[in-house]
Amino acid sequence: MGPDQPRTSTVEKGAFCLARCTCGWIGPARRARSLARDDASVHTTDRHSSATNGTPPPGISSDQATGRHTQ
Repeated sequence: MGPDQPRTSTVEKGAFCLARCTCGWIGPARRARSLARDDASVHTTDRHSSATNGTPPPGISSDQATGRHTQ
């Protein structure tokens, strides 16, 4: 996948919209498409920009950064 290719997309599930990334990340379900797109943008910047090299900021666990919840 090249740097200019999109990594994220939005998917509608009933009344909700959520963002997905090719890395496996799935954002929270949102009622507004614009919020799902914002989630995708933040994820791409935080996890896939060359400035961060995909590491979460200090104090943020990888589960928090990916939006995944563990039991």
